[in-house]
Amino acid sequence: MEPIIQNIFCLKKCADIPGVNVYSFEKEQDLLREYRDFVVDFDPDIIVGYNISNFDFPYLINRANTLKVDDFCKLSKISNNTSKINYGTNTAKSFGGREMASINIDGRIILDMYTYILKEHKLRSYTLNSVSFEFLGDQKEEVHHSQIYDLWAKDEFTRMRLAIYCLKDAFLPIKLCDRLKTLYNYTEMCRVTNTPLKFILVRGQQIKVSTQLHKKAMEDNYLVPTIKRTKESIQTTFEGAYVLEPVTGYYTKPIVTLDFASLYPSIM
Repeated sequence: MEPIIQNIFCLKKCADIPGVNVYSFEKEQDLLREYRDFVVDFDPDIIVGYNISNFDFPYLINRANTLKVDDFCKLSKISNNTSKINYGTNTAKSFGGREMASINIDGRIILDMYTYILKEHKLRSYTLNSVSFEFLGDQKEEVHHSQIYDLWAKDEFTRMRLAIYCLKDAFLPIKLCDRLKTLYNYTEMCRVTNTPLKFILVRGQQIKVSTQLHKKAMEDNYLVPTIKRTKESIQTTFEGAYVLEPVTGYYTKPIVTLDFASLYPSIM
């Protein structure tokens, strides 16, 4: 799997890289505007990266706001909609209560492979280097984070080395997505559970069951009521599940269980 288009947007002049479109800018504002225009013109449906929801996009949006590049945040398919950062704690068990950011880019799906790996695989380390070696037998270019500024500041050839490092950083998540069949698996899960792809990626197991219950209820002309959350209900805690004594025997009719992802899952 090879990328069709390879672009680098660089602040200050960068030496040419074979097979890569290199765009150099003297002003950071011009770089951000050109990057935004590229996204809008290329019009991707899915944006793949590694930890881009928690780091890359928040950094770019905050940087654009600091430099007053107002149009940068209009990255969505809906021309006047502005992308914003929402911070919060993900309470899904698979994320372990981590602080996570989410970005709304309406009409485009952010497929963050860091989030996917964190949710679907138990590994000792979740760095891109470790994950790429685990699944691809490949790793990032040899550039330590402490070298990045010096490489950028020196000259166009050291910036070229940094650009190659960035290209590899962008390509590895795409290779991971392809190798692990992430998009295929999640698309099929969405089809089966009637759940939006974003929910599958960032939410837990219960939403998959809830959406199926809603669909079945509508087919039978029922509506599932929505209970408005209050401060009291949010703060309410539960001791845990109540376990009933099993009634032993052979059952000829199916038994529904809502033990979502444990010993007896109701969705396979």
